[in-house]
Amino acid sequence: MDIQPYTSTETLAVGRPWLMSMLGIEANLSITLDLSAFDENLHWLEASKYQPERKLKSGIPLGKNATSGLYEPYAAVTNEVQTVTITGGPTGGTFTLTFSGQTTAAIAYNATPAAVQTALEALSNVNPGDITVTGTAGGPYTLTFGGQYLGSDVAQASATGSFTGGTSPAVAVTTTTAGGTPTASDGTQLFAGFLFTEVSFFPGATKVAAPLMVHGQIDVAKLPVAFDPADVPAGSNTQFVYKV
Repeated sequence: MDIQPYTSTETLAVGRPWLMSMLGIEANLSITLDLSAFDENLHWLEASKYQPERKLKSGIPLGKNATSGLYEPYAAVTNEVQTVTITGGPTGGTFTLTFSGQTTAAIAYNATPAAVQTALEALSNVNPGDITVTGTAGGPYTLTFGGQYLGSDVAQASATGSFTGGTSPAVAVTTTTAGGTPTASDGTQLFAGFLFTEVSFFPGATKVAAPLMVHGQIDVAKLPVAFDPADVPAGSNTQFVYKV
């Protein structure tokens, strides 16, 4: 019996769930990546006995290292983190938080972080995902800003308490981490573009050629690595057009 191989060729936009559309032609720049700067699982997947090459995920935001000339993961600016602390050991009462001119409904002195987050999300200027609240019931509460405030230096919230019991109970807000601060100074703090396709490389490799997307529209929510919307035009938190 004579068995002949069957060959077919297809062009598919696979491995790019973040890509909404290419504008015009698929004009991508050829760049070189510094593989030592990418992390397993976050940026690439380990090889298997059936697939010896490791795979870098497509859609990784990139920046260019000014010293080496190689491209690395984009070093996004910091996200704002604020802390709400209740002192004096109150046994009753409530407090409110005011953010950018909007004030929450009364929050119980011993509220859970989830309850504080719900109160904040009820504000007209806070959408779900804009502020994540963690901590313990009764505080301190850690407010981490994301969503439309991701990477932004937002105004510090304020608090007003109406407590009972305890010893001179009070509530205060402090800024733990200011948003919008560059986390690198080697050039990678400047956004250069997105890794257009999955890129395979063998273990032990230190560099690999790759295509940098310079013209297209992407869905930020589907990127494999968080992108800093502070570099996106106002109102473009879910869609981003990058072109040269």
